[in-house]
Amino acid sequence: MSSSSAPIVTRMGLVAAGLLLFIVVFVCSIVSMSKMISFTNRPEPFATPSRNLPTPSCAQPGVEQRRRTAYYKREEAALREYEIPVQCHVNNGDEDLYAATHIGSFSKGLQHDALGQVTPASYASFLNAVRTGVPADFEAIIMGGGGAKLTSPQAGLAFALEGFDPSAGYQPPAPALASAWLAGELVENYWMALARDVNFDQYGLEPITQAAITEIGTLSDWRGPVPSASTLFRGTAPGVNVGPYLSQFFYETANFGANAIDPKIQSYTANADYMTTWAEYLNVQNGFPPAFPQTLDPGPKRFMINGRDLSRWVHIDVLFQAYFCATLSLMGMGAPLKPTIPYATDSANQKGFATFGPPHIAHSVIDVSEAALRAVWFQKWIVHRKLRPEEAAARVDRHKNGLAVYPLHADVVGSQAVANVFAKFGSYLLPQAFAEGCPTHPSYGAGHATVAGACTTMVKFWFDESFVLPNPVAPSADGSTVNPIGDVLTVGGELNKLATNVAYGRNIAGVHWRSDAEASLKLGEQMAVAFLREQKALYNEVLPPWTATGFDGTLLVV
Repeated sequence: MSSSSAPIVTRMGLVAAGLLLFIVVFVCSIVSMSKMISFTNRPEPFATPSRNLPTPSCAQPGVEQRRRTAYYKREEAALREYEIPVQCHVNNGDEDLYAATHIGSFSKGLQHDALGQVTPASYASFLNAVRTGVPADFEAIIMGGGGAKLTSPQAGLAFALEGFDPSAGYQPPAPALASAWLAGELVENYWMALARDVNFDQYGLEPITQAAITEIGTLSDWRGPVPSASTLFRGTAPGVNVGPYLSQFFYETANFGANAIDPKIQSYTANADYMTTWAEYLNVQNGFPPAFPQTLDPGPKRFMINGRDLSRWVHIDVLFQAYFCATLSLMGMGAPLKPTIPYATDSANQKGFATFGPPHIAHSVIDVSEAALRAVWFQKWIVHRKLRPEEAAARVDRHKNGLAVYPLHADVVGSQAVANVFAKFGSYLLPQAFAEGCPTHPSYGAGHATVAGACTTMVKFWFDESFVLPNPVAPSADGSTVNPIGDVLTVGGELNKLATNVAYGRNIAGVHWRSDAEASLKLGEQMAVAFLREQKALYNEVLPPWTATGFDGTLLVV
């Protein structure tokens, strides 16, 4: 090597050293920055994305990894739901069986003839809309002329990004018009109407409910609990037949922050029932406003004591209201969370808040309600289109008055409840607690019951269901006060009772069937499980299986 080359080598060494130093500093800065950002680099669910992702927009270390993982988690959730088998939707066949008259199908708000049957052209326009799903077709439906509008007929066609798609839920076929099953449920509806002003604690002790218990016990195809004073107008879920008729959560003062939610209500006027004449009934079916205004009891507010009170509550509630308030009450009394929920037992350094704390838990109970509503609206409009109890009772009225012949089971045609309604009102129509009768959407499934099933299931997953509620109470005869009782009532049982009270309160009002309530509670339950299954994959905490008791007593696992 010549002497002239030495400076060159030296200069090259200096450049190499400088470059090495730059690389070291750069790498160290990256490491330091990544620690500062503190993103967790978890394995991505998929080795490759299902589509080409855009060029990273941020070179900050860890950001793009987090962004891609967030994308993969959404994709994975959708794939998991897609891979779950679904059942084919089947209705009860009445729509096809009575295609000429549609006497077994919902039609309120559409155009009706003098017999209260929907006109063929009106129903055809309605059926075309729900089958095509074209928004313009819904605007072309031939309505009854009274101004009433159908309630969200396209809601079940909306998609969802939480829980399963509305089309993925399932409800079995509803009772058919001619069946003994439907007849028995309609008989129960008539007795519920007759007993609206009987206090719950008097069931089985006075003549109306004694007669109801007797007749329901003779029905050909009764699918509720064996009728007795402690089971009348109640459901079948664990705990609903223990203690007072109404859940303890209806008597709790829920603290909504600094505000207290008063459990007392202003009830409807006693013995005020509606749509008991044919003219009034037909007018409302064609979409005209009710002839008589809804009136309130002039007395003071009170704790709920009878079916009239419960009808008032379920008429104007915000659908998630009861379960949100129950959650607030449980938090207020210090009810324990399930031990499988993070931070439910002592953590050395952490407590829940944004995850697994009060804001998270309370919001989840509300959040699931929208997904549940879309699922049941798909069932209502797209699958079943089942008639309401008031429409079935109209068939009974025309049949028994000799104005039409309908395929009605003898259990309802010869019912003592139906005879008692005629003796009291001069018609065989089902007396309604609401001036307008039922809403303008089909009966099966029930929106209130589906939301009740979803929200209470969510609460049951969070809280210890075996926890015994402290200081249970029952209302006085006039509802002015509540008094201590000795019943042992658990969180799980009273949540089941709360959901059932709301669902069956709609039956007592005359706008839903027992099968609506039972099937829809389970549909809501399906949505809550799917919702939690999806959400569980998003948390950073280590999570064991979560469990809750289903409405049929089986164990739900997420």
